[in-house]
Amino acid sequence: MEFALMLPQFGNVAMAVLAFVVALSVIVAVHEYGHYIVGRWCGIKADVFSLGFGPVLFARDDKHGTKWQIAALPLGGYVKFRGDGDAASATESDEIREMTPEERRETMAGAPLWARAATVVAGPVFNFILSIAIFGAVMMSQGKVAEPLAVGEIHPLPQAGFGLQTGDELLGIAGQDVPDTGEPGAFGDFVDALPVAPVLDYRVRRDGREITVDGPYPQPTRIMQLAPQSAAFESGLKPGDVIVGIEGKDIIAFEQLKQVVESSNGRPLALEVWRDGEVLPFELAPRRVDEPKPEGGFRTEWRIGIAGGMAFDFATAPMGPGEALWGGIAQTWGVMANSVSGLYHMVIGAISTCNMSGPIGIAEVSGAMASQGASSFIWFIAVLSAAIGFLNLFPIPVLDGGHLVFYAFEAVAGKPPSDAALRILMAIGLALILSLMSFALITDILC
Repeated sequence: MEFALMLPQFGNVAMAVLAFVVALSVIVAVHEYGHYIVGRWCGIKADVFSLGFGPVLFARDDKHGTKWQIAALPLGGYVKFRGDGDAASATESDEIREMTPEERRETMAGAPLWARAATVVAGPVFNFILSIAIFGAVMMSQGKVAEPLAVGEIHPLPQAGFGLQTGDELLGIAGQDVPDTGEPGAFGDFVDALPVAPVLDYRVRRDGREITVDGPYPQPTRIMQLAPQSAAFESGLKPGDVIVGIEGKDIIAFEQLKQVVESSNGRPLALEVWRDGEVLPFELAPRRVDEPKPEGGFRTEWRIGIAGGMAFDFATAPMGPGEALWGGIAQTWGVMANSVSGLYHMVIGAISTCNMSGPIGIAEVSGAMASQGASSFIWFIAVLSAAIGFLNLFPIPVLDGGHLVFYAFEAVAGKPPSDAALRILMAIGLALILSLMSFALITDILC
């Protein structure tokens, strides 16, 4: 293979690796800072705050006696608290036995149970805070659908010459009254009842007058977003593309495309795609995808991996901080709920283990989201942060959840587990984590 032909593939790999490192570094830095700052508030001093492992590239000491460093391998990080024998805070150093009671209080091992528990749980909590903050900020920047419904940005489509304009208040389409709300369910039901045609009559209020103008079918086959690792993404389709034909037949509505894909049984489909005034041919094969159902559980469908977009955006109104905060919390909770549901259904064999992503899969998704723009990538960081924070709460030794289990035992028994028991449990926990990582890596390769 000529070197020039390898450049695009190398560029994609480099993009994936860089995006993965950036996303992981942000999430790890926030997680470890949670441990560090809450530990400091609780009177526990940290000797080292490290972003990455291995040889130290940069380091400086602060006024609190903590060494802040960046290491060569950007695949994690840690906080080494005073008195810790290792970066996992699993063992005590020999010097802790020679400390005075005042000095011992500044160590993780010598701190009160409440201080240790607060310090450990702070890592995942800070991950959740990051997710909520990002989700909320994105929602605030996008705003909420204004009422009454009005036309915002009108997107380019193959059909031209519409009379519909930005700012028009929507009153009716094709003789049917527009619903009072822009909620996806209400407007979706309304669109399903419309006749499928490239041009429809819109009744709008413009400058205080009711008029009828031509407008596009509201939910055309325009691509709003591509799913990473999907057939559409890998075939070269892009956001903004409009699928105008499939299997030699013209299509107008996204629902028409969905029906053909779902009934394809995975056979390759020939597409005609409108892009910047030109119609291009594509061929791709739908793939089986396990999707979460609103009522819980999963369903398996054939998908090509695109999210359909409206022919136009609704006009928006500012979203208040309270609404954005609640939206961020709901979105973060949804990530955790789907994670639990996904793991459960994989364990019982209801869905494929290909739904589990290891480092290769996460890197590919990172690169794919980064290629679709900064907002998509930032949103992905929020999703990954919530998932990693939740994973760290699993009651497995080595993880934060395992430490919390030890502290719960100590609270009930009045003393911590013995050193021998801790060593055995930590070894088991490490073996479990390494086994899970190996399984995820194998899944990445096989899937």
